[in-house]
Amino acid sequence: MTTSSAHHPIAVVGAGLGGLALARVLHVHGIRTTVFDLDPSAAARTQGGMLDIHDDSGQEALRAAGLHEEFLQRVHHGGQAQRVLDRHATVRLAEDDDDSRGRPEIDRGDLRALLLGSLPEGTVRWGARVTGARPLGDGRHEVDLADGSSFTTDLLVGADGAWSRIRPLLSPAEPSYTGMSFVEADLLEADVRHPASAAVVGGGMLFALGAGRGFLAHRETDGSLHVYAAVEAPEDWLDGIDFGDTEAAKAAVLKEFDGWDESLRALVADADGPLVPRRIHALPVGHRWARVPGVTLLGDAAHLMSPFAGEGANLALLDGAELALALAAHPGDTDAALAAYEDRMFRRAEVSAAESAHNAVVLFRTDAPQGVLDMFAAHGLQPTG
Repeated sequence: MTTSSAHHPIAVVGAGLGGLALARVLHVHGIRTTVFDLDPSAAARTQGGMLDIHDDSGQEALRAAGLHEEFLQRVHHGGQAQRVLDRHATVRLAEDDDDSRGRPEIDRGDLRALLLGSLPEGTVRWGARVTGARPLGDGRHEVDLADGSSFTTDLLVGADGAWSRIRPLLSPAEPSYTGMSFVEADLLEADVRHPASAAVVGGGMLFALGAGRGFLAHRETDGSLHVYAAVEAPEDWLDGIDFGDTEAAKAAVLKEFDGWDESLRALVADADGPLVPRRIHALPVGHRWARVPGVTLLGDAAHLMSPFAGEGANLALLDGAELALALAAHPGDTDAALAAYEDRMFRRAEVSAAESAHNAVVLFRTDAPQGVLDMFAAHGLQPTG
């Protein structure tokens, strides 16, 4: 564990995909960094479901990291299949995965493990929860840890997600509730234990949509189904549900889907294990800050957005890679590197955040699923029937 006298030339807070991509690309260029993460180990918690990694963003980052070929060996072939249903379970669009869309699916945990395994031993300091940071002048910062120790750094990077401890050094902005809440569920060994639900979801991603409601689900590499029941609701809606009583929680969630086809309601009714609530928050579209010496942000810490553009993980990866490349291109001039990185990051993040906010409205509008069908048609995917 670090002590009060420790100094790290480059310190990254957060061992998510963006922070690890930054550390890896810096390593490729012979630049050492230290990553601090609050989890006690790499295996302390599950890493979420499937990610589609885009050719022009996430995959670009993996190329810069020298990991693209290894990534391709780990993708879930068939995972780009898509199905769109209405609330009556009528199939409105069904597309198989022919590996031609440039967005292969990979389990988030597998991708994180790939990045972790590419770093020198000791790069990540586990069990290091950051509680605060302060400027010392000349771009240097001191960072406090929960165990009472602290360290100093010449470059501090906040890669610590939605509720970043580093963001206040740059911006007073805080995430706000978007009006959408998710309840997550899992159906294990779906083909054997839940064959009807497996057929509804198909081999990749399911969108079953109605006005202000929907089931979003995908098939994972272990044969399970991961389901998000999405509900437009007040911020306190989830507070009224006892998630310690799984059956009561299922009933409360399914009350929001009265009149929906039973094959869709079964995605929650038949779920294995507890349900998990999640409010969807976002930073303001176009969030940015004035240049501050010696500190920057990436990923959700910089531009948290709703998941409806599928860009969060991709932008985090690209942020990390581009920040590393900027630092490598400006040796000895950190401020120039940060200015170059932030200019590009701000512009692309604003576009993606605006798209995500727009899609959140389109997906769940009163004529759903027509909005998503129109979106897919614009990309050459035609409705069924």
